[in-house]
Amino acid sequence: MPGGNSIFFPVEGSNIRQKAEFATHHVWVTKYKPAELYAGGDYPNQTQPGQGLPKYIADDESLTSEDIVLWYTMGVTHVPRLEDWPVMPVHRVGFKLIPRGFFSRNPAINLLE
Repeated sequence: MPGGNSIFFPVEGSNIRQKAEFATHHVWVTKYKPAELYAGGDYPNQTQPGQGLPKYIADDESLTSEDIVLWYTMGVTHVPRLEDWPVMPVHRVGFKLIPRGFFSRNPAINLLE
């Protein structure tokens, strides 16, 4: 369940959008592979376009009966206000993992029997 989030504002074809292509979607799911650790690739500041998550999903592997990794990209678009100076107040971002359809019925019913 997503919390407050922001879209990725750089325009199509811009250098930053090509290097941070993982930020173009909020959720990615990949098959677990120990070497795939970083959404932006191993060296995001020096990477070439297409590294990281776009490369991880390029082979279109099946996720059925596999260990998976959920990648969630959060962003904040901050519009400055006078009250932010000299210190910006807290801006919370996040998400919740909430099961749906995990149980066939409520496991807490008849708990006291």
